[in-house]
Amino acid sequence: MSSASVERVKYTIEIAVTDFITAQSAVKGGADRIELCTGLSEGGLTPSFGLIQQCREKLHTTLFPIIRSRSGDFLYTEDEYELMLQDIRICKQLQCDGVVIGFLTRDGQIDAARTARAVQEAYPMQVTFHRAFDRCRDPFEALDVIVQTGCARILTSGQQVKAVEALDVIQQLVAAAGNRISIMPGSGVSAFNIEDIKNKTGAREFHASLRTTAKSEMQYVNPAFIKENDFVNPAVHEEAVRSLRMALG
Repeated sequence: MSSASVERVKYTIEIAVTDFITAQSAVKGGADRIELCTGLSEGGLTPSFGLIQQCREKLHTTLFPIIRSRSGDFLYTEDEYELMLQDIRICKQLQCDGVVIGFLTRDGQIDAARTARAVQEAYPMQVTFHRAFDRCRDPFEALDVIVQTGCARILTSGQQVKAVEALDVIQQLVAAAGNRISIMPGSGVSAFNIEDIKNKTGAREFHASLRTTAKSEMQYVNPAFIKENDFVNPAVHEEAVRSLRMALG
């Protein structure tokens, strides 16, 4: 078989960002998709209407805002759920490419009814089920449920804190998913380990934040607030995103 007849595998890099500047840097560095959120240290919260609109208008990339009304668990009241449905509708009005969601029941199962309704509200946008998946009771049972709801992918660290701690589980999820849904490893993914994650899991999509900080350009610094991080801004370096892609080979 000639090399020309061998299908070339396309790998997708998704970068989680919290503001317009970091989103812009990630796109310049070569990110294929942006997961847009605020409160990344809390697992990601729904970004503002203005931030979504600005990213949609000024950044030419695939844009997936996270839909999560608060930090904490993934068991929501009906009022919280209705709020998130409205946020999904806003994202559709702003012509986003997709949204990122996750709903669990009290006993640690996927909330299939709420997930399916959210997918319907989002259409024709794609839907990613986020790392609420890693808090469910049985990941393989949950995989089948999420497939049935119509989600396009699952973001997972294999039910461990970092993806590299559960490569065997992620590989099993990739195999069980087949062509039905994409399994996207995330949490702790970097240029130093992405090739190993790729080779050991067979995944084709990868999620990273590559978070770092940049010193504020403020000339005046009130000494009373030096220890409050008021003068350190979030950052994503273009070079870090390029390095991540290069490491995929």
